[in-house]
Amino acid sequence: MAFDLAASLALLVLILVPLAYSFQKEQQLCRAYYFRAIAMEIVDGETEILAAGVWRGYQPGVYDYEVTAKAALNLPPGNFLLTLQPDICRLEWVPEKHWKGGRVVREFSTGERQDAVKLSKFQQGAADDN
Repeated sequence: MAFDLAASLALLVLILVPLAYSFQKEQQLCRAYYFRAIAMEIVDGETEILAAGVWRGYQPGVYDYEVTAKAALNLPPGNFLLTLQPDICRLEWVPEKHWKGGRVVREFSTGERQDAVKLSKFQQGAADDN
């Protein structure tokens, strides 16, 4: 009787403990995906705003970038960083701790030469339509 009870308890522990651990890891992973999705939405939106010309208000360097999105309240502690170089503007979200969604980075070119190439391709396409 005692042996049966001990064996059943051991079997229960051997099955339930790994199962509980896997549920906890899956919950952590889902939370990390959620944080990453929020950070991507915010970074994508702010990158579009910067690409529209707001980047011209900054000098080359690295800045803490303040976002106004209310969804940022759902993010774990971290920083939005704006890095402006002569040819590249980069916006990224960097969480303070690991397993909090990971770093999200978006960048675009600010070079006038490349903008001229894009414009000439657009104008060429418009000329082909006529």
